[in-house]
This record gives sequence, C-alpha cells and structure tokens, in this order.
Amino acid sequence: MGGITSTGGTKTTGGSTSTGGTKTTGGSASTGGTKATGGTAAAGGASATGGAVGTGGSGNVGGLDACGNAKGQLFPPTSIWNTAVDTATLDSESAAVISYLQTNHTASARFQIDFSIKVLAANASTPHQAFTPTGDFYSPDCDPAPIPKPANGSIEGESGYACTGDGDCHLLVVDSSTCRLHEMWRANFVGSNYQGGCQVIWDLTKVYPANMRGDYCTSADAAGLPISAHLFSADEVQAGAINHAIRFILPNSLMRADLYVHPATHSTGSTSGPATAPPYGSRMRLKASKDISALTAGAQVVAKALKKYGMILSDGGNITFTATADDYTTAKWANVNFGAQDLKPLQWSDFEMVDGGTRMNWQDGDCPHVPITQ
Repeated sequence: MGGITSTGGTKTTGGSTSTGGTKTTGGSASTGGTKATGGTAAAGGASATGGAVGTGGSGNVGGLDACGNAKGQLFPPTSIWNTAVDTATLDSESAAVISYLQTNHTASARFQIDFSIKVLAANASTPHQAFTPTGDFYSPDCDPAPIPKPANGSIEGESGYACTGDGDCHLLVVDSSTCRLHEMWRANFVGSNYQGGCQVIWDLTKVYPANMRGDYCTSADAAGLPISAHLFSADEVQAGAINHAIRFILPNSLMRADLYVHPATHSTGSTSGPATAPPYGSRMRLKASKDISALTAGAQVVAKALKKYGMILSDGGNITFTATADDYTTAKWANVNFGAQDLKPLQWSDFEMVDGGTRMNWQDGDCPHVPITQ
C-alpha cells in the first residue's frame, strides 16, 4: 500500500520459485500512512475501454452483475466471505486472542483505514498483457496467464501501471467477459517492459471450498485469499450496506508464528507471535452488544458489516483496514462521511473471534494448484 513491506520470510516447503526468488508472502500489506483519495469515473460494470470500477467487493452495488452475483458481492452469495457470522460459534481461543491484541496492538496503530488499493474493470475489448515473472512469482501457486490491462487504469499507490514507489503495487482487475478476477502483487509495467509478481486468477462464478485453491497456496495476499472480495468502497458505504467480510491486517509480530486457519491457506516465515496471537485467516466480528451510535454515519455502515460478516486476517502490515480507493467509484470518501480515523474509537475488547477450526502449519505441505496459463 505504498510504504515499507512488513511481511516476508522464506518458505522452505509448499512451492518453489520459478524465477530464483524465495517464497515469502505472495502478497503483502505495507506499512505507512493512509492515502488521499480522489479522481472521478463511473462505477458498476465495465467501460467500453475496460475502464475501472472501485466498488470494493462488488461489480454492481445495486443489483446483479455480469457474472450473476448481487448486492455488493463479487462471488456467489454462499461464498465464505459472503456468509454472515453474527451467530457463528466462538473460537475456544477467542478470549485469549482478544486479550492479547488489546494488550499488544499499539493503540495509535490500530483500526486506521488505508485507501490506496484500486479495483479495475475489464470487458471483452480489454487487451490482455503477457508479463515476465519476477522473483515475487511463485510456482505452482501463481498463474502466468496474461492479465487484462484496462486503458487509463493504475496500480495500488500509483497514477499508472509503473511501480515507481517500490510499494506492494497490487493490480486488481475484474473481467466481466470471462468472470475472472485477476490479482497481481508487485506489478510493474513500464513502456514495453511488463514485469509481474504473483498473479492469481479467481473464478467469480465458483463457490470455493474452505481451503480455497488448495492448502499451502499463497495468492496476491499472504493468506492466499482474494483481496477484492474483502475490500469495501465509498459506493457501498453510500448505499448503506457492506454485504461481505472485510479485509484486515496486523503486524507480523502479532500473528501466530507459521500457522493459519481456513479460509486462509498460507502464512509466512515473518510471523512471530505467541500461542495467544491470532493465526492467519482468523475471523473476528464486532460484538452485537457494541454501541456504535457515536460513530460517524459512514463508520456505522462499516461497523454493521463487522457485526454481521466480520473481518478476516489476510496480510501483514500496520494499517488495519483496507478500503477501495475512490479514483474509479461514483461515490467519493469525502462525501460519505467516512475518513481514515473514523473506526479508531473501537477497541479490540469490542471484538470476538469466530471458530477457526483446525490450525494448519503452512510449512507442512506443498501447494497443489495447477497454474492457469491462458
């Protein structure tokens, strides 16, 4: 997200690089401050030039999108992140994990929002661009198929497709013509030199199982999850509802070392937290009893989603929440009464941890994914 990457480490099992790099995170959230939003463009659906849409976890906030998904949800309604957890069983470690976070997660750092990631839209007329895999491309976890490159689009933290700031430089594209979500970490397209890190292609018509694309597989996010499915946008806040789980991140030192729980399928060697720290994939929900009436109107929309759908630990870094940049959305953050600090009144003691099931050691196996080449 335009800053210093805090994830990392070497993966000794579960896949090797095809370009000489070590397997670290397959996507990482960076540290740093929040980004300014802005820009104008139409949201909802694809433009004639494969323009951009910033609806966060949706292709159409108000109705069905081209792939048959509805109500702000990129994937089918029974997908894990689209399933409500407001009445789900609590994890047996919930109290210990929440107590650990309340004590150890620095108050000044928690519950801020980053606004730098963009979600672009492609259609049948959008050209697909082949790229040269870098050391941040891991085989067999990542997909080498050409990625759609919408006109006038841009990557995370940049005004175009060049990764000039050496950030995470995520390139996220929803292709309505193929019902595919393309997500790439460390994209860097300069002139005719197209280089890319880990790209993962998701089928927007598929209900993925609990182990997603396979245990021990990474993605453009360290946890092995689709980033775009968990982002929320100004369009969703303006509409008054976020109908999916929300992406959240923590410093590596506060995540349980080497472990994950589903729906995550991956962790990193940089995690170093104790047995009371949350593992990758942990799903937290805001307590139903939490009074949110003092929050701004926009923050209340997010808080309601945190009560119903919760949030899933997806990456490592310092800024807790990730919202979609409003460069390509109809609504703008400045106009929906929501800012980068508006969730900071929350405390970790206001949350509880949903049952995560079996704890998985990410170094115990190899990613079984068969790479998509076209």
